[in-house]
Amino acid sequence: MPTESASCSTARQAKQKRKSHSLSIRRTNSSEQERTGLPRDMLEGQDSKLPSSVRSTLLELFGQIEREFENLYIENLELRREIDTLNERLAAEGQAIDGAELSKGQLKTKASHSTSQLSQKLKTTYKASTSKIVSSFKTTTSRAACQLVKEYIGHRDGIWDVSVARTQPVVLGTASADHTALLWSIEMGKCLVKYAGHVGSVNSIKFHPSEQLALTASGDQTAHIWRYAVQLPTPQPVADTSQISGEDEVECSDKDEPDLDGDVSSDCPTIRVPLTSLKSHQGVVIAADWLVGGKQAVTASWDRTANLYDVETSELVHSLTGHDQELTHCCTHPTQRLVVTSSRDTTFRLWDFRDPSIHSVNVFQGHTDTVTSAVFTVGDNVVSGSDDRTVKVWDLKNMRSPIATIRTDSAINRINVCVGQKIIALPHDNRQVRLFDMSGVRLARLPRSSRQGHRRMVCCSAWSEDHPVCNLFTCGFDRQAIGWNINIPALLQEK
Repeated sequence: MPTESASCSTARQAKQKRKSHSLSIRRTNSSEQERTGLPRDMLEGQDSKLPSSVRSTLLELFGQIEREFENLYIENLELRREIDTLNERLAAEGQAIDGAELSKGQLKTKASHSTSQLSQKLKTTYKASTSKIVSSFKTTTSRAACQLVKEYIGHRDGIWDVSVARTQPVVLGTASADHTALLWSIEMGKCLVKYAGHVGSVNSIKFHPSEQLALTASGDQTAHIWRYAVQLPTPQPVADTSQISGEDEVECSDKDEPDLDGDVSSDCPTIRVPLTSLKSHQGVVIAADWLVGGKQAVTASWDRTANLYDVETSELVHSLTGHDQELTHCCTHPTQRLVVTSSRDTTFRLWDFRDPSIHSVNVFQGHTDTVTSAVFTVGDNVVSGSDDRTVKVWDLKNMRSPIATIRTDSAINRINVCVGQKIIALPHDNRQVRLFDMSGVRLARLPRSSRQGHRRMVCCSAWSEDHPVCNLFTCGFDRQAIGWNINIPALLQEK
């Protein structure tokens, strides 16, 4: 027999060595023991340079992989049956899924998507049918109970605040970023007085409880007290604007805004010098209010403090410190010496000055973003609004948790409460104004269309419960204030 050459012998040995090290995983229908035991026995008898512990671990891992593939195969068979069932239910809409064309890796995703799609269709159909009925009902109610009466146009920049005088003659006050505050005839919509004593944005305006005095806060780091004297013009019949538009929600661009460049306040008397100037802050004065009786005033500033002043002497009585960030608003109780301040630090604080010797403070925590305002109601309740899109009603006797929470879809600006009827007006960043009761039940949304309502962020709201024509006022960054007639009995009846 001829002898093999050295090269052939070497090639044959290399081929046998490669073959001895190759592994093959086969799918079988045998039992677990047979499926894992046979390869292990076969491989244990093969020559390998791997340590026995590593080799054993590899064999165990390959066995687990095989079991996982088998489980997926069985699961996909089940999913195919589920797809067939879904196809029967979706066939009427022409959305059947061909399971035969799906790869194993797509089966779970497609089946899950189909189930989700069917569920979503059912939910959408239900919501569409019910919300259509509810929206139609609420829209009809809002239009009947909430009517736009008058627009007050004359500022040359956004309006931050609106307020109604508490003494006769009853006038409307607006504070604007154009450095002025205007007083208006509510019935006529005519500017009566312009205050131009500030050199910065006028951020708030409040009327004295018993005298013809106005308190304004400004970005020039001061608050001014100024006296006004007005004579109301003869009222004219008010046009009915309730039929202006049948659309409740229309997106408006800046091009839809009316031409507000004309300065209608140029013809009215102008006050340029304040009666008193309050100058103790080191930052923007964002809000100010009168304490009960009108002998003291409180201011809130971006310097993180609130100051209490004596109105007659302009002296600083107390500096209220404790907030960690800029203040956003302040409000006083109508009958008690209580002050509430709100801040960007997500809290608001209650300051008690009823006892001259003790000035207590309570901190209310419950919001997750800037508290834009907190206001008093009749009794022992405070209502707070926040950029976290919630409004919370609090009991002053229990500050740990709110007694009611209203959740909305947009940040909330300076809220106001109709004290007599306990209705909260919520002005939103998204140009909406909504009305809720103190328990959190939504009563109405003020109508908006391409020809009425605010076209930009609504900054503030103010109630005037005793006025025969307008009992709610709103202002916004579209440079106008609006007077509304709210049929409160109709809203409460529908609730």
